[in-house]
Amino acid sequence: MQPTDPLVVFTPSGKRGHFPVGTPVLTAARQLGVDLDSVCGGRGICSKCQITPGHGEFAKHGVVVEEGALSAWNAVEERYDQKRGLKSGRRLGCQAQIRGDVVIDVPAESQVHKQVVRKAASARVIEMDPATRLCFVEVDEPDMHEPTGDFERLARALQTEWDIPAIRADLSLMAKLQPVLRKGKFQVTVALNKGHRDDVARVLEIWPGLHEGGLYGLAIDLGSTTVAAHLTDLVTGEVKASSGIMNPQIRFGEDLMSRVSYAMMNPGGDREMTAAVREAINLLASEIAVEAGIDPHLIVETVFVCNPVMHHLLLGIDPVELGQAPFALATSESLSLDAKELALDAINPRARVFILPCIAGHVGADAAAVALSEEPGKSEDLALIVDVGTNAEILLGDRSRVLACSSPTGPAFEGAQISSGQRAAPGAIEAIRIDPVTKEPRFRVIGCEKWSDEEGFREETMGTGITGICGSGIIEAVAEMRMAGLMDESGLIGSANQTGTPRCVAEGRTHAYLIHDATAEGGPRITVTQGDIRAIQLAKSALYAGARLLMDERGVDRVDRVVLAGAFGAHISPKHAMVLGMIPDVPLDKVTSAGNAAGTGARIALCNVSARAEIEKVVRQITKVETAIEPKFQEHFVAANAIPHKTDPFPELASVVDLPQVSFNTKGQAEDGSGRRRRRG
Repeated sequence: MQPTDPLVVFTPSGKRGHFPVGTPVLTAARQLGVDLDSVCGGRGICSKCQITPGHGEFAKHGVVVEEGALSAWNAVEERYDQKRGLKSGRRLGCQAQIRGDVVIDVPAESQVHKQVVRKAASARVIEMDPATRLCFVEVDEPDMHEPTGDFERLARALQTEWDIPAIRADLSLMAKLQPVLRKGKFQVTVALNKGHRDDVARVLEIWPGLHEGGLYGLAIDLGSTTVAAHLTDLVTGEVKASSGIMNPQIRFGEDLMSRVSYAMMNPGGDREMTAAVREAINLLASEIAVEAGIDPHLIVETVFVCNPVMHHLLLGIDPVELGQAPFALATSESLSLDAKELALDAINPRARVFILPCIAGHVGADAAAVALSEEPGKSEDLALIVDVGTNAEILLGDRSRVLACSSPTGPAFEGAQISSGQRAAPGAIEAIRIDPVTKEPRFRVIGCEKWSDEEGFREETMGTGITGICGSGIIEAVAEMRMAGLMDESGLIGSANQTGTPRCVAEGRTHAYLIHDATAEGGPRITVTQGDIRAIQLAKSALYAGARLLMDERGVDRVDRVVLAGAFGAHISPKHAMVLGMIPDVPLDKVTSAGNAAGTGARIALCNVSARAEIEKVVRQITKVETAIEPKFQEHFVAANAIPHKTDPFPELASVVDLPQVSFNTKGQAEDGSGRRRRRG
């Protein structure tokens, strides 16, 4: 391959490489180790290798995708499209050939190793008082001597039997009212929605007789990387199913500012991203209904929580103003909408949508949902709540005051921008331990409970293989390398001579630590490189600097406890997070997991209408700290680059972990640290 060959970037993996003109996309994916399925051997029969090419300028990747970046639509694709159909914008990876620089997204259904969306619903007792409920009524039959409409008599019955003062309904409901009333012999069940700010209740659905088929709502956590949904029974509060998919907007940029940049540089880019995420939500709603075995038309309400950029793109609002100071939101208030306004056509056509309020330009409805779930404003001690993700939301507070900020950690914690990184999927290394004496690793992969040094591990992982390392795995790997003396405080990996293990291998002018090598069997070679360490340092430094800014605002050097929230936060080992310096020093037993707190907050708002009024009140009382313009953020960020930290003491960590005092920065010294200068060649 020549340096002038076209550059191909695959998302969401972030893997990239140069390939000669004419190389099939499937071939490029296989050579880079991209997870792209194919069953038919590239003959265009199975359609497993569907991909979505990007268009326009991708500043994050340094790529401008011109027209003609891939070969033209061919006869094989045309035949497949006519027989089975291809989604708009999709190509077959085995047929499309590389002609120029291109960014290619591999959708979830084209990946062999499907992501494990770790956003299961947390057990929570919620007082049931939903905005939407079922009401059974007996309606007076029509009488020629009392000329009133069927709808008016339905309203009268609801007022008499349920004390509902007034109702309204859209035309589609009115069109089915008369046949349903007569089928039920004027006994019907209606689904009524009345929000906390509404004077009039809406009739969302009507059934003849007593409806016993249930009534459901969706609580959706719309994240930068993952969209997670909890299908919830609006009568009992039971979560019937939880599911999630990758946010397809990843192909436009892995982090929020990349997506804002895409919208700025590509006219209509915001509309592309809006259409992509709405399509994904409809797909998720359909799939979760099938999983739970319910009719999707029984889903009559949806609650969304999301960060400000996702908030605007969901609503169809250009997020350009969120990319520059003063980071103005189009609206920060909570919103109540008809689902059809968001083109959510996979659920009941009259369903209602509630979106929690945003706190500020960079602290969104997801942070508000965490505040609703974890209630830092009611805490007797000073609690630091960190929702770890591509963009970290951080809350610090107690009964006296609550502060909030958002910190741009980037996608490294999700396994992106890591050389052997991948999303959480079967076969991915999720936990690792390194013996401090032998420097040998043992690890556990998703889908297998055994460790790699236990009997039966090889047999149990034959199906998935060992494919890469996900976010929780890379966190533990870096922390374990620090504890084993393979890496110094600055994050520098030592050589084989310096560390005493041949697993530290040279890679150019730096070194990498070899975890697993299956190249002899045609498998991957999994290492932690110096570049990987740097990506994790940048992510954890942003997280810690954000927390320190809030602590500065409160005038404290310590917090009483730390709560790790989010799907990723639930799988982080407190000790490894502390060794890495992701969070401030506290006793390890004071570090707890809240699971998917944002999703829990969405469920609370779905199941309890008064909670919506409560969170609207709470967000107005939260003090927002803007990391993007705060001068001390950079100072904290630089100091936090060290592992665990350059200046902040970690006495609680020191009481349980003895970190080796090693330094591999020779600065002209020999590799063995003898002080003898190397001769120049």
